[in-house]
Amino acid sequence: MPRGDSEKQRVRERVWTRFEESGEALFPGARGRIPNFRGAAAAADRLAETPEWRRAKVVKCNPDSPQRPVRLRALRDGKVLYMAVPRLAEAKCFWKLDPSRLDPRDLSAASSIRGASRFGVPSRPRDLPHVDLIVAGSVAVNRKGVRVGKGGGYSDLEYAIGRQVGAIDGKTVVATTVHPIQLVAGDLPATAHDFFLDLIVTPEETIRPPRRRRQPKGILPAHLSDEQRRAIPALGELGVASRR
Repeated sequence: MPRGDSEKQRVRERVWTRFEESGEALFPGARGRIPNFRGAAAAADRLAETPEWRRAKVVKCNPDSPQRPVRLRALRDGKVLYMAVPRLAEAKCFWKLDPSRLDPRDLSAASSIRGASRFGVPSRPRDLPHVDLIVAGSVAVNRKGVRVGKGGGYSDLEYAIGRQVGAIDGKTVVATTVHPIQLVAGDLPATAHDFFLDLIVTPEETIRPPRRRRQPKGILPAHLSDEQRRAIPALGELGVASRR
C-alpha cells in the first residue's frame, strides 16, 4: 500500500473507532463506510441555508446514507439531482432526478439508492449539464478543505469524469456534510486525483476553508487501477480505459 494510502487508512480507522466509542453512528454503521451519523438531517438543513445551496440549480450528491437528507432536500427545493450508479458500473452511470417530473409523494423514495434506480433517468457522463454544487460523502476532513473518503476512489473518479466532459468546472462548489467527530486537526494526506472542499457543514457549524485549492482537471489515467479500467464502462467511452 503506498504511503499516502496507508496514512489515509490510519485516519479512517481513527474516525471509525471514534464513532463506535461515542455511539454517534446510525444504521448501517461507520466502519468501512461513509459514516451515517446523528445530526445528518440537521447538517443538511444548515447546508440548505447557505448561498451556495440557494444558487445551485443542479446538484450532484453521493448515494450514501448520511447524505440522504441532502438529496431529499434538493428534490424538495426543486433542484435537479444527479446520483452516481454504485461503483459506476453502468455506461449510463448517473441517475437524473428532476423533481418537476416526479410526483411529490415519491420524492422521499427517490432520494434513496433503490428509489433513484427506479425513478431516475439513466444518463451518460456526456449527458450531464453544468453541475453547480457537488455534495460528497467523507470519512474525515480538515479545516483546510482536505477530505478522506472510504477508500474506493469513486467520488474522486466521479469528479474527474465530470471535469473530463465539462460538466464540472472551476465554478462548481464542492461541499460535504459531516459529524464533528469527522473534523481532524492538522494536515491530511492528498494525492493528485483528490478534489478539495469549498464548504464543510456539520449540524452546528459551516466551515469555508480559507484558500481554495487547485482541483484536478480531469481523469488521470496513471491513477486508474486495472479493476477500474475493466469494470467502469464510461472510461472506455471517454477513451481512457486502455493503457498506453
